[in-house]
Amino acid sequence: MTAPDGRPLLLLVGGGGGLVGRSVLMEFQADWSIRSVHRHPVPEEQHGGVEWIAADAASLENWDPLLKDVDLVLTLAWYRPGHDRRFAPLTRGLLRLLDAASRCGSPRFAHLSVPDAPADLEQGLPYLALRRRFDRALERSGISHVIVRPTMLFGPGDRLLTVMLRQMRRYRFFPLFGTGEYHVSPLSVRDLARILRTEVGRPGSRNILAGGPRRWRYRDLTDRMFAALGQRPRYWHLSPRNSVRLASTIERLGSSLIYRYEVEWLLADMLGLPPYTGLDLPLADVEPFIGAEGARMRARPAALA
Repeated sequence: MTAPDGRPLLLLVGGGGGLVGRSVLMEFQADWSIRSVHRHPVPEEQHGGVEWIAADAASLENWDPLLKDVDLVLTLAWYRPGHDRRFAPLTRGLLRLLDAASRCGSPRFAHLSVPDAPADLEQGLPYLALRRRFDRALERSGISHVIVRPTMLFGPGDRLLTVMLRQMRRYRFFPLFGTGEYHVSPLSVRDLARILRTEVGRPGSRNILAGGPRRWRYRDLTDRMFAALGQRPRYWHLSPRNSVRLASTIERLGSSLIYRYEVEWLLADMLGLPPYTGLDLPLADVEPFIGAEGARMRARPAALA
């Protein structure tokens, strides 16, 4: 793809080093020039074709030089856990990027956000409250933009479904939060990258939700995960209150296995989003991924899976 002056279109990515970032780099790399800002290189950059800027989006004071000739800004940077002292600097860094983009000719802007959550989390949790602050700033900026808000993501090396399967394999049981009657609609990270690519090519500004191809009852999904491991489903049944207490305890012990807000979000049944419908190819179903990961783990001793 080329700009009006004949040069390749240039993408500036903030936060390209994570699970989603790697898929985004792969999706755009074939026909875009890419400038990626994050602390550590990833294989797509080491193979060439990506200009890696070793920097932290939270501490960059001057984005102007990085925006030279940029046609699209894509912000992926965020954290999973943390307090104000972690999220606030990143929010300020992204707001500096948005301000610089406004001054430098307003390139098109794409931003990865999250679905709606219960009101107490939206207002009191820095993970959400500060993310919404940036969402609103982008919507008010006057810059042509798209905000994509995906549900539960899966892909090789993810920190959710893969970790859940590993725990089921190792301990032969899994905690079930409440009744398990709430819903999720898992979305492949590769499909998310394709969605971002599709949406930035469409004119106008939008804020869209993106779910995977199937809306699962949570209990049905975890049953399927046990089956992929060749195990009978065995659950430690917890009331909603005790589910939140367990997650809080795990969090206080310093584990990244699950966080309190994630359990509260699940229990609120707000993550079963409808499928995104704008791609040419069908969305990837989570079952083949679960089956492949389960088979891989079955081939190894449980302690190493």
